[in-house]
Amino acid sequence: MDFDLTEDQSLLVDSVRKLLSDKYGFEQRKAYMASERGWSPELWAAFADIGVLGLPFAEEDGGFGAGLTDTCLIAEQFGRSLVVEPWFSTVVIGGAALRHGGSAALRQELVPLIAAGEVRLALAQQERQSRYDLFDVATTAKKSGSGWVISGNKGMVIHGDSATHLIVSARVAGGQRDKAGIGLFVVEAGAPGVTIRGFRTVDGQRAAEIILDNAPAAHVLGDAEAGLPVLEKVAAESIAALAFEAVGCMDVAHAMTLDYMKTREQFGRPIGSFQALQHRAADMLVAIEQARSMSFYAVQAAEETDPDERRRGISAVKVQIGRASRLVGQQSIQLHGGIAMTMEYACGHYFKRLTVNDGLFGNADFHLRALADEGGLVRAA
Repeated sequence: MDFDLTEDQSLLVDSVRKLLSDKYGFEQRKAYMASERGWSPELWAAFADIGVLGLPFAEEDGGFGAGLTDTCLIAEQFGRSLVVEPWFSTVVIGGAALRHGGSAALRQELVPLIAAGEVRLALAQQERQSRYDLFDVATTAKKSGSGWVISGNKGMVIHGDSATHLIVSARVAGGQRDKAGIGLFVVEAGAPGVTIRGFRTVDGQRAAEIILDNAPAAHVLGDAEAGLPVLEKVAAESIAALAFEAVGCMDVAHAMTLDYMKTREQFGRPIGSFQALQHRAADMLVAIEQARSMSFYAVQAAEETDPDERRRGISAVKVQIGRASRLVGQQSIQLHGGIAMTMEYACGHYFKRLTVNDGLFGNADFHLRALADEGGLVRAA
């Protein structure tokens, strides 16, 4: 596979990299996290100015018409800086739901506002009992006049307390674990019946528990009883972006570890001169390069039109990225020694982001079992 970037992609990556280099140092990030919002409105406006908020949306809807690969390249750069702004929840997760499920009228209404930084999205999908099963939905949607009202509890909604609009999965018909009868609804965060309890996640981002009590839905995404296929597509594209973000995190953690090994001395010489530690650093590099290859495969898998093939491919990606993230994260902590466990040093923060990302949309163990149940990535004819 050709990993070379096009000229437009190179320019896009360079502009994002320059912005983050100027405005997203480790100490600056800590200040953003400590603010009332937990992220920087100024940086959010800057993201809008350089076009990364409208990147994946069609031009006719008010976006820039870029592909999934372009979006994932930005995710890699954001992973390198551990960005805490709600870009992933708005552009990747929420954007995919809007692109694949929203009507033309809804897209044309919301996309220009998203691109301008005025609308932020969050997917309220996970419930206490659902674990990683997208189809396990106890939240209900009922007809009320010409619209719908939603009732139920959602947990671990990434940037749920930053969103202006929530995309909520709710059951219209069937039992709690039926794959049919699930709809996706747009609920305004300030609507009556919506209670949002925000909190900080271990990796410094924001999340929320959301309680819906007959909250009115502003819009329905597509068929109110056929939201699961859209949700599966959203998960696939989100996992592809998470794979790229993980590569960015691992790249920086590895580089930091190599620099530390060159300067930290033991027994009168740098610890990087010890062959056993060199082998461990080499294992990290191999894992990163395998993850990099798998991240590009993730784009191909996410764009697969056959849902069964897409599901197997994405599960394979999750397994490989999860294993690589754990190896690189653990080795970077171990090779740094005690300093890596302090809040004042960046290395541990990269491991935290890798760990949190592994749990989004199913961790490596969950997807390994799913892949085994499917008969493996490549099945006999």
